[in-house]
Amino acid sequence: MPDAATANLALPLLQAAQAQKHVTHNEALVALDTLVQLAVLDKDLTAPPASPAEGDRYLIAGASPTGAWSGWAGRVVRYQDGAWRSFVPRAGWLAFVADEADLYTYTGVAWASFRSTLTALQNLTRLGLGTTADATNPFAAKLNKALWTALATSEGGTGDLRYTLNKEAAGNVLSLLFQSGFSGRAELGLTGDDDVRLKVSADGSTWREA
Repeated sequence: MPDAATANLALPLLQAAQAQKHVTHNEALVALDTLVQLAVLDKDLTAPPASPAEGDRYLIAGASPTGAWSGWAGRVVRYQDGAWRSFVPRAGWLAFVADEADLYTYTGVAWASFRSTLTALQNLTRLGLGTTADATNPFAAKLNKALWTALATSEGGTGDLRYTLNKEAAGNVLSLLFQSGFSGRAELGLTGDDDVRLKVSADGSTWREA
């Protein structure tokens, strides 16, 4: 007997001499419409919403869903023709969760946030935090507080924290520039040689050593 469904998405297959072939075909189309380019509204509900719209999709991330979702933990669900349908995920499936603006991956056991599994970013050309980085400032951050703290010995560190700044040669500049309204007021560092200097300015254009 031929297989009744495809191996990966479990799409129903037409059988030889089958009656009502359109039913099976439509079932496969609905499954494709649910699972391809998968984007769901939410993943945290443990029971169906009161007034779902036709075609609404959800992830059931909770361990013990209730009501019409009972027994469907971990599945993708869709509201179709007045009823809920569920789809069993496979390892590697991706789903965009709209209310979190986050991408989730099914590990084979649970749905994991892309952010939570991200452990390394290498060779980025620009990074902007709360603002847009550009060619002049390839790293830019717009925030009210920042914290650097030492990795404790209990976490595999030394408990020390050393912040290293390096310039290419003595004639280059290595400094901290303090501004007010994007106009310079003080600069501390190795500005053009290897001597520590502090310069101040009242207007951002005329500077003197303090």
